[in-house]
Amino acid sequence: MSYDLSPEYIVFYANEVYAKGWSRDMLNHALKSEYHLSMQAVEKSNNFDTTLPAQQADYANEVFRSSYNLGFIDAVEPLKELELERRLVQKITTFIMELGGGFSFIGNQHTLTYNDKEYRVDLLFFHRRLRSMVAIELKIGEFKPEYVGKMNFYLSLLDKLEKAPDENPSIGIILCAEKDHLEVELALQDVNKPIGVAEYQYLLPKNKLQELVTNEMKNSSNNDD
Repeated sequence: MSYDLSPEYIVFYANEVYAKGWSRDMLNHALKSEYHLSMQAVEKSNNFDTTLPAQQADYANEVFRSSYNLGFIDAVEPLKELELERRLVQKITTFIMELGGGFSFIGNQHTLTYNDKEYRVDLLFFHRRLRSMVAIELKIGEFKPEYVGKMNFYLSLLDKLEKAPDENPSIGIILCAEKDHLEVELALQDVNKPIGVAEYQYLLPKNKLQELVTNEMKNSSNNDD
């Protein structure tokens, strides 16, 4: 049996195989049941539907994913946050390609000054079609609910200090090593700024992940013949 998957879903299954230690049979079962579609439907780790106008929320849900592969930074072990940020900035063009179309890089450690205090956003982008600034905060460990409050504050500052009159509300993405969907859902429940939480993987380069899952798919297909 053959499977027609987009590169994004190939990477998704590769990450699942690597992170969860799936056997060939488990992978084959997941492919047959279209596991990627059910996960995409359930794990919407953001509050876009309640904080953005309906049309913009729909598009934001298309733009932002629940997982990103950062294998292009060539890490072989977990990195500290500043080192992760430095490597992403070094390869910002590749990172933008991983994020998807429409992103323009504004800068890293973007300074926001208010009430004689300075605050810094790890990475700041602008998305042309969303007409929104996008703030990304990098976290090396698992998601913690307190990250939402910090991001909510940064978005308030961006909207107050830098958002142009013709632009839409700024959007925040908390990019962390892992997340619990239910914990994220609860943390975002009463927040009025659009925030999403996404995971990243970088311990294996993307081409090796793709090779791994492609080989597993071929082996599964051969066994079914």
